[in-house]
Amino acid sequence: MFPAMGTGRGIQVQEETGPDQPIARLPASRTAFIGRTLRGPVNQAVAIRNFADFQQIFGGLWQPSSVSYAVEQFFDNGGSEALIVRVQNGARPSTLSLPAGSQALRLRARRPGTREFLRVSVDYDNLPVDNSENFNLTVQRIRTQGTLRVEDQETYRNLSLDAQSDTYLGAFIADSDMIEPLFPLPLHRPDLTPDAVTGLPTGYVYSNSDGDDGAPVTDYDLIGSSVNRSGMFAISSMDEFNFLCIPPISRDQDIGPSTLMVAARFCRERRALLIVDPPGTWATADDALRGLHEWSFASEDALMFFPRILALDKLRGRFEAFAPCGAVAGMLAKGDVAASVWAAAESDEPILRPGFRPVCWVADDRRVRLALHGVNTLQTVRSPVDSSLKLRTLAAANAAEPGWRYLAQRRQALAILNSIEHGTRWVAIAWPQHDIAGLLEKQVRAFFSELHAAGTFGEHDAADAFYVVAKRRAEREGNGSGPRDFHEFQFLIGFAAQHRGQFHTFRISQSLLGSQVRAVTLNQLSDPRPAPRQIRPLVARPAEEARP
Repeated sequence: MFPAMGTGRGIQVQEETGPDQPIARLPASRTAFIGRTLRGPVNQAVAIRNFADFQQIFGGLWQPSSVSYAVEQFFDNGGSEALIVRVQNGARPSTLSLPAGSQALRLRARRPGTREFLRVSVDYDNLPVDNSENFNLTVQRIRTQGTLRVEDQETYRNLSLDAQSDTYLGAFIADSDMIEPLFPLPLHRPDLTPDAVTGLPTGYVYSNSDGDDGAPVTDYDLIGSSVNRSGMFAISSMDEFNFLCIPPISRDQDIGPSTLMVAARFCRERRALLIVDPPGTWATADDALRGLHEWSFASEDALMFFPRILALDKLRGRFEAFAPCGAVAGMLAKGDVAASVWAAAESDEPILRPGFRPVCWVADDRRVRLALHGVNTLQTVRSPVDSSLKLRTLAAANAAEPGWRYLAQRRQALAILNSIEHGTRWVAIAWPQHDIAGLLEKQVRAFFSELHAAGTFGEHDAADAFYVVAKRRAEREGNGSGPRDFHEFQFLIGFAAQHRGQFHTFRISQSLLGSQVRAVTLNQLSDPRPAPRQIRPLVARPAEEARP
């Protein structure tokens, strides 16, 4: 392991990372979903790998929850890993009441909603007979009220209601995932919990029926707060994601333009792509073409597939129209298995799995016109249209780089950037007396060489396929002595663009405060590639409207 001087405050640095470790190719189809669910933690990103996980943690399908159907369609169409963020609007948690003499110890569920079923039990096991102060508390989350199927459990021993005690309940259960105390606490410890049938102290008290699922969420709930890490900003706690899906607020209400704008910017900062659902008013291809003339949203960090899809609503027992973002993310993830984003050739056109179909037919000429606006068309069979009609981003003609109009090129670039940013975080905690620049250049060059050998950069020669130039930026802290003198490390990378001799160039900064990846435009008088056996000086300036 490379010697380190500490752990980052703004970044997560794995102990095994270092210049002697190869940069790993990160997955490119991890999808984040945000929306209202039946149960589960609020404003917390939870990783799941199948719909059974979603059912257990978030309650499964629920008609007021468009995100529950999107997640189901994601896994049905080939998705394998998702992040779920539950948001709510006025949902209220249920309470539990434990008798304590003439008073009661009142607890409240951490998670709001009517489907957070808890039960608690009090016992005095293994406590001295003359101890009238302490008690044991067992908390269980169960599948449904009255069932014996336990999904989670927490046990607290030797609790006390005395604020001066080392096992004071108010502090001891502060980290509980299931309950929190309601004040004031009773004067005496809670009574033993009797079994309703036998009367023995082996029973449970179940949660009251005072929980509430709240109102439909709003754009404000979906956006959330960057300060509180709520809404979409809850994803910031996770290291990487590649797609973001925010399904409609309801079956009849699309998300607003403010959510689209904030989500696109959030994805740009996180080097991910926003999957935008076509508005519900676009019932036909002609509707979509007319609507696109007034469509003010364009971004190389977003993509759209038209039209919406018909799928079986298992709760209603009939086919219904759904926004396609979940199915699209699943199809793209499935396509990555057959043809990785690291390959030079573009993967085959994504196809809906059997059981799903577009709500309307799109003629080939309409498909071409939609593509010129950056809108892709959902298919159930391979299209006879010329294969040169590649999948697009929503940048259309507004892309900062011509290649960013195409989904495959944009995804490949983001995958390269994410992998290098993640694999070089060790420089933020490295001892400055090491030859960091030389070690980093060697590590990144090895990564690029591996991609080049695998054909990622097509027919480009190595000299025209990539470069890396490392430099150290000094920022003194404190008295200017010690290993923290050099706080930030910067380096430039470039990899082949569409035309030979042109590069996509980025500056990557690593520090204890976090990582930054920024597109730059090079000084035309400086050759970005290092001369043999030396590193030539290179001047870079931020590109206007450049996006990482």
